[in-house]
Amino acid sequence: MGRAGKALKQVLESYDITQNRLAVEMGIGRSNVHRWINELADPVGDAIIDIRDALEKINPVAAEAFTTLYWNSSPEDSDSSAG
Repeated sequence: MGRAGKALKQVLESYDITQNRLAVEMGIGRSNVHRWINELADPVGDAIIDIRDALEKINPVAAEAFTTLYWNSSPEDSDSSAG
């Protein structure tokens, strides 16, 4: 668990985007975003695209950073017990 959450947390912090702002843009509750960035739950596949699309509306550079971090992270990055 956590690859998307780690990428999202880093992007929100780096680009000063609040959990609430992303949630409002996505049309979801802030608690969903909170669970993702705290790695309590993983966003489902469609939500990854929705996150990217919402970030694109807020800050296109942040959307690109999220995409890069998410797709370029290895499974070992999200699971320290791997290997």
